[in-house]
Amino acid sequence: LFRETLYMTRRGAAPRARDPQRGGEAAGGEETPLLRGIFQIGKRSCDVVLSARQLRWSPIQPESRGGSTNVLAHTLHGINHAVTATLHIIMGYIQPVDICTFSSPSKLLRFGFSAMFGFGARTLALAEKHRWMPSNQRRDFAVIKTLASLKPEECELSFLPLKNSLQGSQENVTKVQWHTIQGHFLNVSIMAIPCLCSMAPRGLAPNTRLNNGSMALIVVRNTSRAEFIKHLKRYASVKNQFNFPFVETYAVQEVKVQPRTKIGCNTEENVYLHATSAEGNYPWNIDGDLMEEASEVHYIVQEKNSCQVE
Repeated sequence: LFRETLYMTRRGAAPRARDPQRGGEAAGGEETPLLRGIFQIGKRSCDVVLSARQLRWSPIQPESRGGSTNVLAHTLHGINHAVTATLHIIMGYIQPVDICTFSSPSKLLRFGFSAMFGFGARTLALAEKHRWMPSNQRRDFAVIKTLASLKPEECELSFLPLKNSLQGSQENVTKVQWHTIQGHFLNVSIMAIPCLCSMAPRGLAPNTRLNNGSMALIVVRNTSRAEFIKHLKRYASVKNQFNFPFVETYAVQEVKVQPRTKIGCNTEENVYLHATSAEGNYPWNIDGDLMEEASEVHYIVQEKNSCQVE
């Protein structure tokens, strides 16, 4: 696959490849990655990143394990354990999984398995500003600080409900229509896989599956801070975290999220609640990575892509 990509690059049919060891990034600074993976180049394992303008790679150096959720490894293997993942790869175990495309009206932003807007994204944006802190302390600090300044986001959600597999005739397919909801939301989650992690042993979206061609849309409407904290605590327990009047869940194929610009926020609130760039972008949590986007974001599930996770 990697050799074929390089061949296409030479023929001008794909973004040009660039080895960082040969020096320099492309003009205009770092670009948003569209796809990222690990490939063996020669005798080295390399981190390969495809962006809209170039293909670049760099050898993977041994380093200490980071992160605290790693939802893909947890979901596929049931545990975040490097040896378990290695044995699955050695034995040739391949698990089909659904993956999502995230795009703005003008371009493809990236691929991923989960996305959060609102509380989950604001917490990550704040944590990224304090990377000098140890991982666990940074996470706890960001959660507490964001809860202390908890405010809803005003946005419009449009989604295409999942077609009923028992009524999958062509006649019924044409009847599926877009649904729209508007309001103030504390958090919006879109999950193509259950997203198991240490903080949510049952998963952030326990009712979805790995490869059934659907996404879970979880909407938390505006409520009191105390009620929202009760909702968060249930992720770590056996109780149903969605059994609240302000929480709505949907099984969907596509989702469009259109934030509405807030007016009248004071400077102190902006420090923590609106940890955005100077262009007014909203933060998004995509598989634990921070992404900023000002316009509407469109999510589409792509069915049953084979996946191996280290």
